[in-house]
This record gives sequence, C-alpha cells and structure tokens, in this order.
Amino acid sequence: MTENKIMNLNQLKSHTKRKDAKRVGRGGKRGTTSGKGTKGQKSRAGAGFKQGFRGGDNRLWQLFPKLRGATKKPGGGGNKKIHTKHRYFQLRHDKVKILNLDFFNKFEDGQEITLELLGRKEVKILAEGQLKKKLEFKGFTFSKSARDKILKSGSTING
Repeated sequence: MTENKIMNLNQLKSHTKRKDAKRVGRGGKRGTTSGKGTKGQKSRAGAGFKQGFRGGDNRLWQLFPKLRGATKKPGGGGNKKIHTKHRYFQLRHDKVKILNLDFFNKFEDGQEITLELLGRKEVKILAEGQLKKKLEFKGFTFSKSARDKILKSGSTING
C-alpha cells in the first residue's frame, strides 16, 4: 500500500531559528536597574508621559493668553506690571521701514517707485540727504520736510 504524502499545517517547520526578545532586568550583566537609571517615573514599568509635560506645571503653550495684546495684561490686583508668566511673551509686529532721500538716487530718472518694487508693506521716507532724480512715488508716507524736498526736486507724489 502506498502512503499519501499530504502536508498538514501542524507539520510545517521554519528554516530560520527564532530569536527570543531580550528580557531586561533579570540578572546577568544588565541586572538591577538594567540601563534605566535609578528611581523616577522613567525607570518604572509602563512608564512615560505625554509630550510637553513639565512635572505637573502648566505646559508651555498653556502659559500664554489666547488673546491679542498679551503684553498689556496686568499682574492682577491693580498692579500695572506684566504677570510673571507672561513676561517673556511679546507680540511682534513688522516695523515700518524707514528710508532717506539719498536711497532713491540709484533709480533712473522718471521711474515710478512703489511699495511692491521695494518689496515692503509700509515705508516712510525721511528728508536726510538730497534727491537728484525726478521720480514718481506711489503709496509711501513722508515726513513733512521730505515731502517738500521731493516736490522741490521736480518729483511727483501719488497716493
């Protein structure tokens, strides 16, 4: 009688040996603290804490107020000083770029100068130096003396 050679699942065997996971903290070279240091939350089993945890204190992003003008917040109780938790928080606004008349001498005669040309949102022009070209200014703010000098040089101011 011939035997049927049928393979059963319980007869399957792997060609590679399985390596047991390293069991830490059970004697040997890595015994006792097993590389986790001594005591503290991180040394315990199942330990770990969320990102931003500061030992029970407020997380950094919870320190600051959620409203604008945070540097104006008083310390409480009629005190005008900034509260200690908010003392490092400052709203930073783009400062107005200030240019003198000398700066515009590098442009060509009759050229129209706009804020887009300079790549700024706000520019104030002051009267330091002399304007030697006839230019057309659009969208700037001027000091009173700068406006006078620009108009004297034959340049024009629009808007």
